[in-house]
Amino acid sequence: MDDALLKLLTEVDTPTVCNAIEVVEGKRGFDRYTRGTVQCSDPAGGAMIGYARTAKISAIAPPTEAPEVIKERRMAYYKHMSEGPRPGIAVVEDLDGEAAVGAFWGEINTTVHKGLGLSGALTNGVMRDLGDLPAGFPVVAGQIGPSHAFVHVREIGTPVQLFGLTIADGELVHADRHGAVVIDEAYLPELGAAIQKLLKTEQIVLSAAREPDFDFARFATAWAQFEKERT
Repeated sequence: MDDALLKLLTEVDTPTVCNAIEVVEGKRGFDRYTRGTVQCSDPAGGAMIGYARTAKISAIAPPTEAPEVIKERRMAYYKHMSEGPRPGIAVVEDLDGEAAVGAFWGEINTTVHKGLGLSGALTNGVMRDLGDLPAGFPVVAGQIGPSHAFVHVREIGTPVQLFGLTIADGELVHADRHGAVVIDEAYLPELGAAIQKLLKTEQIVLSAAREPDFDFARFATAWAQFEKERT
C-alpha cells in the first residue's frame, strides 16, 4: 500500500471503501463487512486503516488459570501489538459477546496502544473514559460501560469474529463509525482509482439534486449519466 493510497483511505469513510470494492469487483455482493450498529469514540474523527493485530479477551468472570500464566499472556499480548506491519489496528474480540461488561478500552489502555504505534482499535467489547481517550486513536466498539470487571487476555494472534465479520491477524481493515470492512490485498492496485471514480460519479447525482430547479426530469437525466459513468 503506497502513501497516496494510504492517505486517500484515511480521507474517505468506510461505506465509500465498501462501494469502491464493488467497483473493483465489477459487481455487487461484497460481504466482508460488519453487521449491526457500532459505537464510536470519536464519530467526527474519521476512519482508521491498518493491518489487524488480533486477540481475544474475556471479563465477565475471573480467570481460572494461574496468575503467572495470565500475566505472561498479558505481556505477550502487548508485545504482539507492538510488532507487525504498520499502520496497524488492534482488533480484539470479547468472548463475552452481548453480555460483555469489561471495558478493556479506557484512557490508559488506548494511550498505551497508541504509544505502541497502532492507529486505533476495533472490538465487539466495551469502551469507557469517553472524552479522555487520546486524540488520533479512534475506538469502534460494541458497548460503552463503566467497569473493567475481570478483563483478561485469552488468545493472541488467532482469527476473531466481530459483528458477524471474521478477521485474521494481518488482514487490512478500514473502520469508522459505520463499522468495518476487510480489504483484500489483491484489490489494492485498483482501489485508489475505484474510489476516485466512485466519488466523481456520485457528484453527477448529488450536484443535480442540490440545484434549486431540481425536478424529476433533471433527476432522470442525471441518473442516466450516473449509470453510464459508473459502469
